[in-house]
Amino acid sequence: MEKEHRHMLIAIEIAIQMEKDGKQFYLQAADVSSNEVGKSLFKKLAAEEDIHLSNFVTIYDSIRADQGWPVIELKTGELEEETLFSAAEKDIIATRGELEAIKQAMDMENKTVDYYAEQSGKVQYETAKKFYNLLTEEERKHHQVLLDYYEYVQDPAGWFTMKEHHSLDGG
Repeated sequence: MEKEHRHMLIAIEIAIQMEKDGKQFYLQAADVSSNEVGKSLFKKLAAEEDIHLSNFVTIYDSIRADQGWPVIELKTGELEEETLFSAAEKDIIATRGELEAIKQAMDMENKTVDYYAEQSGKVQYETAKKFYNLLTEEERKHHQVLLDYYEYVQDPAGWFTMKEHHSLDGG
């Protein structure tokens, strides 16, 4: 039991660092973003990383105090790409640096998804499994929103056509 206890603490320490790194990355990306849509998206992602971080600190403190894995309701902000992009101007252009930041962020989210999915398979507590599974889904959503943003800045008109399912029927 002591070995599992230590493993959980180490895994949570890693998760805490990942969330801190993610928040810092998103805040820096917001600062260099060339448009308000990007700035808003990166700030919202940073805020969600902050929520995850807070949850992991609570879990860490509880386990360290031998109180077990606490039940935590995962509450995050609303990251809906339609909301983020619908009010945007259709001629947004991202800088090469911003495009690289988006790619790096997508890679970071994929690694986080993999890590949380792996941890879900290693823990015995059902509440821990549920928490890691919920976080895995949250990080997948982050990746999807980033992918949408990447596609959006590459071709805004095409993105709107694809998302709004407009078609030309010639009739």
